[in-house]
Amino acid sequence: MPPSPNPNSPLILLGIDPGSRHTGYGVLEVVDERARVLEVGVVHLDEHATHPLRLLRLFEAIGALVERYHPDECALEMPVYGRNPQSMLKLGRAQAAAMLAVLVRQLPVTEYTPKEVKKALTGQGNATKEQVRFMIQALLDLPATLSLDASDALAVAVCHWQHRCHTHLHRRTSDWSRYLRQHPERLL
Repeated sequence: MPPSPNPNSPLILLGIDPGSRHTGYGVLEVVDERARVLEVGVVHLDEHATHPLRLLRLFEAIGALVERYHPDECALEMPVYGRNPQSMLKLGRAQAAAMLAVLVRQLPVTEYTPKEVKKALTGQGNATKEQVRFMIQALLDLPATLSLDASDALAVAVCHWQHRCHTHLHRRTSDWSRYLRQHPERLL
């Protein structure tokens, strides 16, 4: 992922925790390595509507968020395992609807597993949703009333921000040709 052209310009990240009934979302603005929440919430899908209509509603809701905030990048939590194949299929479709709402607007999308998100926030991949919420609330100075779906979405955005920064820093420090130009004495 390329860094922002101007390091002082804001970077807008959209984090999504897809669900077939409740999809969490969080919009972060990052400026000078500081993040603030622009909006966080949950798209509640009508449990009495057919699954295709819920997917359409999700597509429209995520599309409206993109139109409102014009994020630079999007990160989604991906489903990795479930005991019920029907539930996993519905969850995968919800993820696809959210992803398509972003992709049709020409935004890059990155996926993270739940373990990657939990590890980025708490240092351990097996953290509970409550532990992730606690860390998000502390990191972003949010109220204790934040729902688990909303905190998970912000956690995905923060995870992406951390991975993005780490990748950018890693690229800067692992440029061997530049290092060798700066330290010709290291050449044999």
